[in-house]
Formats: sequence, C-alpha cells, structure tokens
Amino acid sequence: MEFCEDPVALKDLEANPGPVVKHVNQAHRPVLLTSRGRGVAVARSVTDYEKNEPEQAFMRAVVADLADLQAGREISLAEI
Repeated sequence: MEFCEDPVALKDLEANPGPVVKHVNQAHRPVLLTSRGRGVAVARSVTDYEKNEPEQAFMRAVVADLADLQAGREISLAEI
C-alpha cells in the first residue's frame, strides 16, 4: 500500500480535520500523517479498519502457529 499518495501534515490535520476524515472515508485508503516531513502515524476509516481486522487477526494467528511449529511446540492428533 502506498501512503505517499495521501500525506497530510499534522498541523493541517489539527487546523482542519474534516477534509482528511472525509477523504479516508471516501477513498478507502489510509492517509499518512507527517510531522516535519516524516511519517508518524496512519489514519484510516473505522469501516475499513473493522473490515480488515478479522483477516489481520487470522494472519497473526497463522504466523504465531508457524513460529510454534518451527520451535517444536506442537501436539499430535493422538495427544489431543
């Protein structure tokens, strides 16, 4: 995902947050918040966050399970 398309300075967000909120809701793309030209945070719509959270939670669980397998922490079906 490219954040560079939608950078917004924190000072601009503080001065007028409405257009930024409207943009993230309409574009369905996160906005990179910057301070002194450096990225410091990301803003995205609640709808997009809630839509993607179950998939991200699943992927985190898969990564954790793969780490367990690599470390030898597994249970056989017979033990279960």
